[in-house]
Amino acid sequence: MADDAAHHWWFVARRRILASLIKNFIRPPNNARILEIGCGTGHNLAMLSRFGHVEATELDDHAREIASAKSGVQVIEAALPDLSMVADGRYDLIALLDVLEHVRDDLGSLIAIRDCLKIDGALLVTVPANPWMWSAHDKSHHHYRRYRKREIETLARKAGLRVDLLSPFNTLLFPLIATARLFAKVTKRDLTDDAMPAPTINRLLTRLFGLEAHLIGRIPMPFGVSLVAVLRRVQA
Repeated sequence: MADDAAHHWWFVARRRILASLIKNFIRPPNNARILEIGCGTGHNLAMLSRFGHVEATELDDHAREIASAKSGVQVIEAALPDLSMVADGRYDLIALLDVLEHVRDDLGSLIAIRDCLKIDGALLVTVPANPWMWSAHDKSHHHYRRYRKREIETLARKAGLRVDLLSPFNTLLFPLIATARLFAKVTKRDLTDDAMPAPTINRLLTRLFGLEAHLIGRIPMPFGVSLVAVLRRVQA
């Protein structure tokens, strides 16, 4: 992940999409306090720092060391749903990017995150979508689940968070990815989708996926490989 995140189409295009959502939809205040929970090797921290002062957590020791060294951010250890080491009511924006599916207690985690947000603070969440797409990719990445939109809506409501945006994304490449996953199931082949493609293919996939930065939050996206949500804390 540390080697691929700077160049792999999925990471690069996803950062473009998330930056567009933060700028045009979330609109955090100047000098916002931002927390990324589960930052991995820190590949989102530079993008997030464009919008304010960034802090981060990560469970894995090696990933935490890489993220701290690369970003200059002092990444602290935390394992959801325990955020007792993080101050309540501190953050304008919390990013939880492809993390919730790794956590056994997803509702408890969202409740803990809500308490760390300021009133009207935003939680930006991405998760893998469509349980029927479960594959070797999910197993290799230690996922507990893939989500439906209604499950995110239910979790948000139970956690006391308002849904400002809930949309599929990775829509333009959905037919290709869904076909590959279904083919792998039928043929009983374990495909993890992680390999870096050839440079020309990588550039093409980056461009196609990245086009969604101009679409999400502006027009309804009918389906996608993933879901993105903006959830707000509306009460103490």
